[in-house]
Amino acid sequence: MTLSRATCRGRAGEPTQAYNAAVLKIAFIGTHGVGKTTLCYDLAALLKRESVQVDIVKEVARDSPLPINRQTSLEAQLWILTTQVASEIRCASQNDVVVCDRSALDNYAYLMFATGRQRGVEQFVDHWLKTYDLLFKVPMAGPASEDGVRDTDLLFMRSIDALVDELLARKGVPHEVLPVGRRAEWVSVVRERVLGSPALVQRKL
Repeated sequence: MTLSRATCRGRAGEPTQAYNAAVLKIAFIGTHGVGKTTLCYDLAALLKRESVQVDIVKEVARDSPLPINRQTSLEAQLWILTTQVASEIRCASQNDVVVCDRSALDNYAYLMFATGRQRGVEQFVDHWLKTYDLLFKVPMAGPASEDGVRDTDLLFMRSIDALVDELLARKGVPHEVLPVGRRAEWVSVVRERVLGSPALVQRKL
């Protein structure tokens, strides 16, 4: 049960208004250029065929008014993190399933790369991590394609990937690593996990 649903009851156990009406919120996490965005759209298309009401929280870094990648700053990453959270809240209020291109955790990895640990921000990230039902770590499978936005420097990509792994391990965050070298299977693996979720099965009954 996510934090959002755990806080949906008042002191007497009566339902109270909560931000999250979604049954499931999932996120693809990892460094940039590994195929998370494609997975989001492929999964959403498959779920819609199953009559699941689903929406995507797109990667908000591309809309940042401040520099990103290796030139990022605390201010830029705070804008990205808070915009991501606001987008998740909006989508979760209107859909059964929310598919996130990134999570608060990997956004924080970019912040750590730029500024080191920020205890106050990290406390909020720890809090927000409880709102995700499923996290799928997308492994690196080679260099990123040039898209005019994201940094294709392999050392930078590997640094972020390592920071994501470090945060997952240090915080003991439940997640599933998609199989390396079997990219064609990724969306099927995730689809089965999502459709087999007890919460979604119960909603469809």
